[in-house]
Amino acid sequence: MSSIVERADLDSLTPLHWAAVAMALVSAAVHLVLGVGFLPHWMGVLFVLAAGGFVGAVVLLLVDYRRRLLYVVGVPFTGMQLVGWYVVNQPAGLADLSAVEIVDKVAQIGLVLALIALYARES
Repeated sequence: MSSIVERADLDSLTPLHWAAVAMALVSAAVHLVLGVGFLPHWMGVLFVLAAGGFVGAVVLLLVDYRRRLLYVVGVPFTGMQLVGWYVVNQPAGLADLSAVEIVDKVAQIGLVLALIALYARES
C-alpha cells in the first residue's frame, strides 16, 4: 500500500487550492484546540470531529481523490459550521466576536468561496 506522500498530486494544485488548504487548516486548528478544551462535553466531541473533517478533506484534496465531489460536500460542511456557530453564539455585532472567532469565520467564509470557485472552474 502506498503512503499518502507517494500518492500526493501536488503538481495539479493551483494557488486557489493552496489558499483553500490554508483556510481549512486554520479552521481545523481552531476546532481542535477549542474542542479539546470542551471535552468531555458533547460540543467538544463535535469540535474535534469537525477538525478531523477539515484535515481529512485536505488529505483527500492532496491525493486528488474525487476533488469535484470534495468541493460539493465541503460547501455545506463548512456552511453548517458557520450557521451552527451563529445559532449558538448569536452575536449582535463585531464587538461580540473574539479574535479567534473572527479568524475562524473569515477562513470559513473564504473556504466556501474558494470551494465554489474551484467547482465552477473544474466543471
